[in-house]
Parts: sequence; C-alpha cells; structure tokens
Amino acid sequence: MIAQLSRSAQKHPRRITAAVAALLLTGAGGAFAVAAFGPDAADLPVRQISYPVASLADGAPLDALEAPGFSLYRSELTRSSDTAESLLQRLGVADPGAAAFLRSNDAARQHLLGRAGRLVSVETTDDHRLRKLTVRWAPDDSNTFQRLVVEREAERFTARVESAPLVAQTRLAGGIIQSSLFAATDAAGIPDAVAVQLAEIFGANIDFRRALRRGDRFSLVYEVLEADGEPLRSGRVLSAEFLNNGKTHQAVWFQEPGASKGAYYTLDGQSLRKAFLAAPVAFSRVSSGFAMRFHPILQQWRAHLGTDFAAPTGTPVRTVGNGVVAFAGVQNGYGNVIFVQHDKAHVTVYAHLSRIDVRKGQSVEQGQTIGAVGATGWATGPHLHFEFRVDGKQQDPQIMAQASAAAAPVSAAARPAFERLARNMRVELDAAARVQQARAE
Repeated sequence: MIAQLSRSAQKHPRRITAAVAALLLTGAGGAFAVAAFGPDAADLPVRQISYPVASLADGAPLDALEAPGFSLYRSELTRSSDTAESLLQRLGVADPGAAAFLRSNDAARQHLLGRAGRLVSVETTDDHRLRKLTVRWAPDDSNTFQRLVVEREAERFTARVESAPLVAQTRLAGGIIQSSLFAATDAAGIPDAVAVQLAEIFGANIDFRRALRRGDRFSLVYEVLEADGEPLRSGRVLSAEFLNNGKTHQAVWFQEPGASKGAYYTLDGQSLRKAFLAAPVAFSRVSSGFAMRFHPILQQWRAHLGTDFAAPTGTPVRTVGNGVVAFAGVQNGYGNVIFVQHDKAHVTVYAHLSRIDVRKGQSVEQGQTIGAVGATGWATGPHLHFEFRVDGKQQDPQIMAQASAAAAPVSAAARPAFERLARNMRVELDAAARVQQARAE
C-alpha cells in the first residue's frame, strides 16, 4: 500500500500539492468534521472504584474528638473601687470559683482588691475560665518589685507572693512646646514623673512658668523600670537637652566613683546644682506669681511679694537651700509658717502649712521636707505661699535661684569617665532629637 502511494505521488506531483493545499485551507472544517464523528462522552461506559481508608480517630466518631484548647490573655490596671467580680469582668473572666477565691484569700485581698493602679494580667481558657492571674507592683523606690500569682490547679486555686528585680530599659523621647511642658510631654507619651524631673533639672535656668515659648524643643533619654517585660514605673532621666528661646541647655546624670550620690552636669562637666532651688514644691501649676494682684480676702490691689504654689493639702514642702529654722509656728495671716535663715542676708518663708515637721534652731538641708501644703491663715484654698527675702526685702525666687552659685564641677580624677559618658549621651540625645523630628513630620 505504501509502495503504491509512493508511485502515485511520483506520477502526479501537481495533484498531490493541490490536495495538500486544499486540506490546509479547510483545516478547521476538517477538524470539526472529524470531531463530529467522535463518540459522545455521555455514551462512554462509567466505572466507579472504591478504596477503604483507615480512620484517623482509630474508630472513634469525629464528633467525639476533643477540639484543641487555646488560651486568652488580657491586662488591666486595678481601681480602688474594684471588687473580685468587677475586676474579673473587666478582664474578660467568667469564673465564679475564681471570684470566690479572690474574696477569701488573704494575699489577694491585701495586694489586689482595693489597690488602685496595679498592673494585673490574666490567662484564661477559651471558655473564659481563669488559668492564671498575676499582679505586679513596686512597693518602694528600690530596684525590686513584688508579684502576686493566682493559679488554677485542677479544680482549686493557689496564691503566692514573690519578689523579683526590676529591669531598667532606656527610652528616647522628645517634644515641641505648643502651650505648656505637660501638654508637650503628654503628646509625646512621656510619663508625668519624667516631665517633673525635666523641670527640676533645668528649673534654676528655665522659668517653666513664664519663659517657655511656642516652638521650644526638648530631647531626653530616660529609664523605664520593667517587671516581667511590662513597664511598671519610670526611672531616672539620664540626659536631657532643652532649647528655650534660642538658648540650648544640656544635662547628664553622673555619679563620681566613691560618691554616695550623683548629680546633673552640663556636657562640659559644670554642675547644674545651685545654692537655691527654684521652687519649694515639686514642679506644679503656679497660681500666682511675684507681681501685683487683687487680694481675695482684703479685696484690694496690693503687691504680692511672693509666689503661690497651688497644690493639694498634704503635698510635701521642701527647703530651697541649706540653713537653720529661725521660726516654726503660727503667725497672723501666714497661719502655720516656717522661716529658714540660709545666711546673714537670705531668708525664705513657707506659709499656710497644714503641718510643720521641723522646730526652731534645727539645721535643714536643701530639698529636705519641712512641712506640708495647707490652707491655714488668710488662705481661700490649699496652696503654699513662698517668699525669698534678701536683707529683709522680698525678691523674685526664680531670679534668686538663677543667680545663686553653682556646686563644684566634675573633679579632675573623674573627668575621663565623665567625658566617655558625655560622648555616649550626646549620641543618644541626637537620636532622640531625630525621633522627635520624624514624629513631627
């Protein structure tokens, strides 16, 4: 057959070429014709094949298998009004047995219920039953914290109190003054305790009540003390820079080897500690400055030769400098008042006190608590009236603090260690400034 086709192709080449061309031109139609003559898929025979598969449950029905459980976690701060039920409800715990245990356990009642501001974390089952509850707090200013742990063991609970070291972590931060220091630190997420330190560090050189300008900037490096990886409280400001009205102020914390305590210095080693503090209470809102005012009791304009610091009753009052108590008692409109003689010319006055903690003739040191804010004498509300007298004449306390002598600079022996620290702090302050700038942009 093949030989016959070969001979035909040799005898009639033109016919073969024409036939091939016709086939190519009608290829689609030819293909359709071939497909049309193929068998219908519906008419093809169907064969079903079954294979047995072993059950993963080893014969048990699937609905009888236990679904894998999981844990839920949540943290909150305690409130003074918390009961066992209200606290657990806020934490997403639905466990009457756990609530009953917290009400009856001595450690839980002492360290958890009725204690405001403590960090509490829980681990629960997927159906919101309590597995573990942990409360952390720092009882004092030491480098340790305490931990109350309540755990489920089978169908009962146990409680224990543990102590562990706090871990210091460094944070960088910065801000821009728009209205006040606290508004700027709030916007930057900086704790109030750190803002107060910042004002205390530069208080003798910057009047945070009157001298802040819109657009002033600050950068700082500070510690955060963590308990089990959770921030528990803020620590010390390690370094800071404040640009106020075009002038840059810098500070770094340094403790000389062998010294009992450290202090703040400029980056070139000059002490920021002055002979007098700028304020007799920790940084707070000042309600009345050194100026003329309308006296709220006498109902007349008169010179207000002092500074009134608005603060709650009981707020500690500190002496602004070293000296001797010249008077401690009750005196006319001052109410409970203390006079401190610092030297022959300088006297400070602390009035309207609710409590007096010193006696006449007692020596006091700068920063020592001598009483507490009150509203005794001619006072319409709790505040501290403070006067700074030089040769018997009242002077602006802020100006006197700025003009007072500074403490000794870093000693020559400690200078190499200080300079290494200052270089490192300079780098970190630059990084903090970049963080603040990036946030602003």
